[in-house]
Order: sequence, then structure tokens, then C-alpha cells
Amino acid sequence: MKKELLIASALTGALIVPGVAQAATATMSGSVFNGIKGTNADSSSTSDLYAEVQEGAYSISVSEMTDAGTKISSGFTISNEGAASVTESGLTLTFTDGSSLELIDAGTAYAGAMASVPSASGEQGVSATSGNTASTSLTWGSKADGVGFDWNSAADFAGIEGMTFGISGAFADDIATQTDTITVETTYSVGATYVTTMDDSTVTIGGGFVEASNSNTGALNQAASSAALSATVANGNLTVGVGISTGSGLAQETSASVSEIDNVNVMNAGAQYKSGDMTFKVSYADGSVDEADLGSNGTVEDSKTVLGASLDYAVAAGVTATLGYSDSQDKYNAADETDTSGTSWYIGANISF
Repeated sequence: MKKELLIASALTGALIVPGVAQAATATMSGSVFNGIKGTNADSSSTSDLYAEVQEGAYSISVSEMTDAGTKISSGFTISNEGAASVTESGLTLTFTDGSSLELIDAGTAYAGAMASVPSASGEQGVSATSGNTASTSLTWGSKADGVGFDWNSAADFAGIEGMTFGISGAFADDIATQTDTITVETTYSVGATYVTTMDDSTVTIGGGFVEASNSNTGALNQAASSAALSATVANGNLTVGVGISTGSGLAQETSASVSEIDNVNVMNAGAQYKSGDMTFKVSYADGSVDEADLGSNGTVEDSKTVLGASLDYAVAAGVTATLGYSDSQDKYNAADETDTSGTSWYIGANISF
């Protein structure tokens, strides 16, 4: 019996010890926000409010290379933004030709292809419970189940210098029909990015489309049907950008209500200028939809408009001080929504590593 135990122990050691010695490479990063936010909403009951802002995030990335040269990577982030949470990053395979394949909670191809339009830094903003279904995000239609993939080409796709291309899909068939939450079934998305130079400027154009079906009882629209396009021009220390997004879909109006949204229109514009250790940003975001109860065509407008500005100052390596300001105007069911409209400012510091 003792001999059998020794053999079993030796076999276990042979299997486990090499695994420890050949552990994947891990890197870590993180950040901590500390600041003060002031809010002056149009509603008299929520004006002249002040609050501390304290948020933290800690990320671990792990990766390793196979003998064939394929990089396998994953990771997770622990964050505290009002409530502690852990977000896993799925699994990514990067091949020797430069292409990559994301598996599990991969997102949508068009969302990853968009050119990044500058937007104001900071934690400012007017927040309150609202039934407003309008979004100011160019990728509002990025809705997909975690079971899927997102493939992205290497640079110079199809022999076109500066072009990258991506395609994604996600599948969640046989979901029970719902009326109170959005249930996304099958999602397909295509995206592309093109980067070129013109004189002393670098021009980036990105966009694509997404189609996401649903199993919501009586729904007229898909979960999302959207096309989006954005572009930026960078010349020295100055970067300017603009983006648009259109479509139709479903929106979560409250925790127990799904709405149809038609004639979705989103526009973002922004500029960024760097001068030494300082970065100035201004941005404008506008979104509108025609909203209706589930099963009806959208007829009543919801909208959001946000004007923002910020100044970031690099105090030291990994330490950035931020002063931000925003002015937002919301309409819900075609009427001014005073609880979520108004001005807000933020002053604080971000320490990252």
C-alpha cells in the first residue's frame, strides 16, 4: 500500500510541478480616483449638491505563447464604482500573422472598430432615476450574449494599407420569452478601421453595423439594428473627431419595462489639445429616439444633449489632476426632465500604475 501511495505521489508531482514552473506570465495595473463633484440640476429639489468621488480598479492580465507562436491571453478587473465587482476579460488568441480571435464575452466587431472621438475627462454629470431611453453612445447597439467570437484581421487587410477588418457573432438561442428585460438571441456585426496620413495629419476612419435579434414577446424591433461611423484627424498636439450612429431597437426604460426605440440618432464631436503637461478637451454629445411601449411604433421623443470640457494636468508620473465641467439637457416623453438636466463640475486626481 505504501508503495502505491509513493507512486501516486510521484505521478501527482510530475503532473503538477511542471505546471507551476511554467506558469503563464502575469502583469498588473490599476488606478484610484479621488475627487469632489458638484451638481446643480434644473430641479430645485436636486440643486447645489456636493459629493465625494472615490473609485478604484485593479487589473490582472495573463498571457503565454504556445510552441506554434500563438499568444493566449485573458485577465480580470476588480473595481469599486459604487459597488464592488469583478469583470473577466474572456479569452483572446493572437496568431503569428497579427490577426486575433476573441472568445467568450467578445463584444461586437463594429464597437471595436470605431475611431475614438475625444470627450471631456472627469466624473462630472447629473444623475437621477429616469425613464429616458435616449443614448449618447455611438455604439448603443452593441448588444450580444457572452457565447460568441470577435475576429480581427492583421494590418493592411486585403492588401489595403492601413485597413483592418473584423467580424463577430454571438448566440443565445432557446431563451424564454420576456416582457420586462431585453433578451438578446443572435448577434452579427462587421467593423472596419482605416488609417492614413495626409500632409502632417493622421486620419482614422472607423465604423460598421450590428444586427441583434431578441425573444421579447410582441416586440416589433430587433434588440438592435444599427450602423455607425466615426473619424478623427490628429495633427501634432491637436486631435478633432466626429461620429454618427443610427438605427432602431429596444431599450430598457426601467428595471421592469422594455421600450421600442425608432429613428435612433446619435452624434458625437470633440477636440483635444496637448500643451506640455496639460491636456484640454471639449466635447458635444447628442442622442434622440422615438419611443413607445413594447409592441408599438415609436412616436414620442426622448433626447439627451451633453456639452463637456476638461483640463488634465500631469502632476507626476502616474498622477493626473482633472478639472471637468458638463452641461446636460434631457427630454423624456417630449418634456423637459429637470432631475437629469443641469450643470456639474468635478475636481480630483487619478493615480495609476
